[in-house]
Amino acid sequence: MDDHDPPVLMAVSSSARQLYLLLRCIAFSPKAHVQIDEGGLRLSVDEAGVMEASVLLDKSMFTTYTFNAPSPSRGSQVADSDDDEDEELEPSTTAPTFQISLPALVETLQIFGLTDPATSKTSWQQNTSYGAPSTSFASSNIFGGMNNLCRITYSILGAPLSVVLTEASIRTQCDLTTYEPEYTGGILFNREDLALKVIMRGSRFHDAVQELSSTSPETLTMIAKTAKGKPFFALSSSGTLGSARVEFNNTPRQPSVYRTPAPTNRAAANADGNGTPADQPLENLLETFLFSDPGTVLRSKYNFSRIQKATRAMSVATKVSIRIDAQGVLCLSFMIEVEGGGSGVAASTAAAAAGEGSPKHSFVDFWFVPQLDEDEDGDDGEGGDIDETMMQSGGEGSDMGEDEDDDILS
Repeated sequence: MDDHDPPVLMAVSSSARQLYLLLRCIAFSPKAHVQIDEGGLRLSVDEAGVMEASVLLDKSMFTTYTFNAPSPSRGSQVADSDDDEDEELEPSTTAPTFQISLPALVETLQIFGLTDPATSKTSWQQNTSYGAPSTSFASSNIFGGMNNLCRITYSILGAPLSVVLTEASIRTQCDLTTYEPEYTGGILFNREDLALKVIMRGSRFHDAVQELSSTSPETLTMIAKTAKGKPFFALSSSGTLGSARVEFNNTPRQPSVYRTPAPTNRAAANADGNGTPADQPLENLLETFLFSDPGTVLRSKYNFSRIQKATRAMSVATKVSIRIDAQGVLCLSFMIEVEGGGSGVAASTAAAAAGEGSPKHSFVDFWFVPQLDEDEDGDDGEGGDIDETMMQSGGEGSDMGEDEDDDILS
């Protein structure tokens, strides 16, 4: 390496916490595939070729992000240069790829004892309002007093990935060994040929998966249908301890005289039977529901234990995009709020004063290969009675509208 060559990557973040919380969402594999380019660092993991996860540490998350594409002379020189003209036409902006130990990187980022408030608080403390969990990472390090400066350096192809953490007068440097990439090419997902696309609040999807886990299920079945123009979506599980199902639809519930107590205060008297103010429209559980073949019922099965490995991403996501392509491959995209590249309290205060305090979004993606359905009639006992429960349409449904975040999750 020439002493005058700049490092391939030099990135500085004012908060190691947000990097840790994002990478922890995919920390189910011992090795992570890393790709560095001008847009940021992308880390991907896979399990036996049937499950993959990926997270992008966007350059906007860093206060400083400098990427210098390695020239062919800085890496391993291959082939003879008969064709100099062709070499000049070849772009020299090769994105460096390598593998690192993901547990080692995660442990490095929390070396100063970073804690996750979402796991250290009770359920009622996690919710800022009923049904609206606080999932934003923005300013969490400010109130927690954790302004750990993190610098990531990758000097040359084949060199260790250097992570330097600084807190007050303490400076810790960790050099993580890089390995040759062993990427298989990834699960093929055809986003242009979707059978189903659903966007909903991340907390609702997380609660549903947690409820289904109580029966120790082996499989998770996603069911979708459009009945009388109304969208219906369900998660069904089956295992040795029984089966369960959680259903979602956009049909508002009618107040029940048997289950709704009489209002005891003035505020409740001005609300409907569900406690919702009379002038406030009911929120759709399914913000987006796109079904390619409304005349049929979609059933797609997946390994439940693998779906559970996305639980950490579910628990901090504001929204989740559920997409199934024509081959049954499932893609779960979790939208997570993170802070921008500001530097600590001063930058955040200035951004808030300027009206720019809204958090940015980062995405964690999971892909799952479907299980083969050996019994067409439904071996989990949900084939014949689906129409008796989920597919009933009672009451007036609300119109489906496109949410402003739908384009982000598309």
